[in-house]
Amino acid sequence: MCTSLSVSESGYYKWKRNRTRPKPWQLLLAEIHAILAEHPDNNNYGIERMMIALEQRGIIRSYSTVKRAMKKGNLLHESRRSPDGLTKADKKADRPDNIIKQDFTASRPDVKWLTDITQTQCRDGILYIAPVFDCYRGEIVSLAMDTNMKKNLCIKAISDAYRLRSPGAGVVIHSDAGSQYTSRAYRQILGHFHAIQSMSDVAKCYDNARMESWFATLKKEKIYKLDTGNMSVEEVKQEVWRYTFAYYNTLRITTATEDGYPPSVYNGKEADRKSVA
Repeated sequence: MCTSLSVSESGYYKWKRNRTRPKPWQLLLAEIHAILAEHPDNNNYGIERMMIALEQRGIIRSYSTVKRAMKKGNLLHESRRSPDGLTKADKKADRPDNIIKQDFTASRPDVKWLTDITQTQCRDGILYIAPVFDCYRGEIVSLAMDTNMKKNLCIKAISDAYRLRSPGAGVVIHSDAGSQYTSRAYRQILGHFHAIQSMSDVAKCYDNARMESWFATLKKEKIYKLDTGNMSVEEVKQEVWRYTFAYYNTLRITTATEDGYPPSVYNGKEADRKSVA
């Protein structure tokens, strides 16, 4: 048989010995499944985030190798939707300058904060979500949610952020040009905290791109996987809160920090290093 197929006998017996052994991609896929099993929301991991998770386990593999294993396991994701603009500009309002100018980097916490509003339809109404996002390592500082998108929702998000972090004066807080953010009450609360207001130009979503990116992540990884139309506002609130503070900030691997540590974990490690120094 070997002669007919132009195969060496040693090669045939080697194949016979190894044919029941798992292939390298199968072993890698088993490690990937173990990572996904650590938390229900880990099933949102893409290739780069999975590479970091593997590296944390001491498994170094190339992008193409991880992609191939995830493809064989039907674990690759496709982008489903993109966020739409929600807030509307008050064309008569006196708008502050755009200080951020699409530079979303920060050298330390509480230097640049971003905020905006997104929404999701629930069984008993619309839930509006207003986070405060720290440009340093991408942590969500606070999260205000309500069934309306009035200025008080935005004020609560900022007030909660200051109560939780006490950052002091001089924080740059960037938003779009929605009427909530140009209202007198909102600007007064920023003045009370000695914050510096920055605002996107009208209809320029890229001016607040990193905030929009977080909304896209929240919706892709959590909201779009829920049947929110058959859930109450309170139920969806709990899911969003749990995803943000019990997973995104504390467990989810990120590409925004060294070694892929979640924002709050990275900040904690950095604080420990500084205290030792």
